[in-house]
Amino acid sequence: MASVYQQECEKLFQQADIRFNDTRPGDITVHDPRFYKLFLQNSRLGLGESYMDGWWDCADLELMFFKLFTSNIDISFDMKNLPFYLAALKAKIIPMGSKERSACIGPNHYDNGNTLYRLMLGPTMQYSCGYWKDAGNLDEAQTHKMELICRKLQLRPGMRVLDVGCGWGSLAKYMAEHYQVSVVGITVSQEQLEWGRQNCAGLAVDLRLLDYRDVSEQFDRVVSVGMMEHVGVKYHRVYMESVKRCLKKDGLFLLHHITTNQSKWSNLWLDKYIFPGAKPPSMREIARSSEGVFIIEDVHNFGADYHPTLMAWYENFCRHWPEIADKYNRTFYRMWEYYLLSVAAGFRARGIQLTQTVFSVDGILGGYPSVR
Repeated sequence: MASVYQQECEKLFQQADIRFNDTRPGDITVHDPRFYKLFLQNSRLGLGESYMDGWWDCADLELMFFKLFTSNIDISFDMKNLPFYLAALKAKIIPMGSKERSACIGPNHYDNGNTLYRLMLGPTMQYSCGYWKDAGNLDEAQTHKMELICRKLQLRPGMRVLDVGCGWGSLAKYMAEHYQVSVVGITVSQEQLEWGRQNCAGLAVDLRLLDYRDVSEQFDRVVSVGMMEHVGVKYHRVYMESVKRCLKKDGLFLLHHITTNQSKWSNLWLDKYIFPGAKPPSMREIARSSEGVFIIEDVHNFGADYHPTLMAWYENFCRHWPEIADKYNRTFYRMWEYYLLSVAAGFRARGIQLTQTVFSVDGILGGYPSVR
């Protein structure tokens, strides 16, 4: 006989046309009945942790999440339970985006091993959304994204560029090679830094282990890809002012970031297991933090392109798993699978976006020519 918890879960998931212990690709097969209670108690956190522990499976996890996200179900119990309040308390004591918490980003995620990222991301080593317009595969999409950024920044030979959150240095390398600019890239990940320095050897690229608040030089252009998600709401204004301090009066700043549809956003599972302290900004938060600091010249949303990007990463991850399985365990595999497919479904359902915003210091006379 089904427990009360199972009955409640079945009633809830039926609204998204998701069944338990059925045979359709997007249905959930429960292996451990403790799943039902844990989900009702901890929502997103419980859903993710129980999957990592093997309490349930789904033949098409991305489809299940897509159906869940496009239904009217509210599974954001995150904001009503004890784990949420404990996380909120921690954020007050050591705010997200503070130097203390920012220093944890590298060791907790980006230092998971360069081999993992090389196999998953491919030769471009771009851990952000590709631009799939006229692209036939992941590598083309990532190259198109880097070219798009360069064109939006209106790069010219001899310019000096700051890359905030430079990752493995691939964008810095592309800018230096194709546009003959010099680049200073900063990261909080030691492993990214070491890889990037080797990757950019012989080019006018200087990669540093440095917090954005500690940069005090002047640049013609500033670019930041996938960094704003880690800044923390409390420090959005600090971030914008820090960038402005480094940018010449006639400079341009391009910000590439995941964007939430609402400012109030929480995902405790992602915060605990994937991106500690991360919170993607809403466009309202971007506008507020840049008000009086920059002029917004151009906004480009191509969030739908993140779905094929994530699915390509997942395909690479699965195909190459045998090469790295001895370095991780089965729980890590399920965690990474859950991460990639749940986020992919979020972008396909348009619950989250990917935005590139171009800023100027005082406004461009005659206007900024949008590039697509």
